[in-house]
Amino acid sequence: MKLFRREIRLPALSRRQWCALGITAAAVAGLMAGLWLVGRPVLALLGDPAAFRAWVEARGPWGRVAFVGLMALQIFVAVIPGEPLELGAGYAFGAWEGTMLCLAGAALGSVAVFALVRTLGVRVVELFFPREKIQQLSFLRTARRRDMLLFTVFCIPGAPKDILTYASGLTSISLGRWLLLTTPARIPSIITSTIGGDALGMGNLTFALAVLAVTVAISTGGLLLYRRICRRENAQAAHPAGGLLEDEKVYK
Repeated sequence: MKLFRREIRLPALSRRQWCALGITAAAVAGLMAGLWLVGRPVLALLGDPAAFRAWVEARGPWGRVAFVGLMALQIFVAVIPGEPLELGAGYAFGAWEGTMLCLAGAALGSVAVFALVRTLGVRVVELFFPREKIQQLSFLRTARRRDMLLFTVFCIPGAPKDILTYASGLTSISLGRWLLLTTPARIPSIITSTIGGDALGMGNLTFALAVLAVTVAISTGGLLLYRRICRRENAQAAHPAGGLLEDEKVYK
């Protein structure tokens, strides 16, 4: 009987990258531990809007800090959906304050994503998204059209913003320019949810359900529009070298 040993090879990272990975892992672990202690009851309370509002009011500013942290974590961990948090923000804080808190958390999460992707490259992006999906974003290689397309897509409710956040970190766009483009562009998607949550908090169930129905319809149309934009732009870009990851300027 033969015993086979499988050789395990670690990724070819420089010492600087391994140090950055260790620091990032420690920071994320600390953040998640803190949010587990504070955020776990918040997530549980989201199923009970009245209790969630009472929890926030009892903690004053710290309730808002915890919520911003949860929203940032939702951006960082791409598989966590943001809509329940946005609805909860509208219910607990009202439409306008809830929208501002969601935007603050999204900006904070985007900074963390950019820092990690710029340090470790495509390896991080592939933890959340398959390589073929990343390759399909080849239109991000064309800087001249990239800014306009990013702003347009982020304005569309239902468009998959998580993959664009990670993939944009691979390109040459600066973090400041990214935040300037995408933070205000997130408002249409977020405010539809916070308005619905606010209406629910005021007991206007009919209006809340109407907002939810309109949001679902817009999001469905937005997803279809996003796919159409991607197909059109990739066809126009027609890079002979291939998809996004074949760009020499991509952070690998």
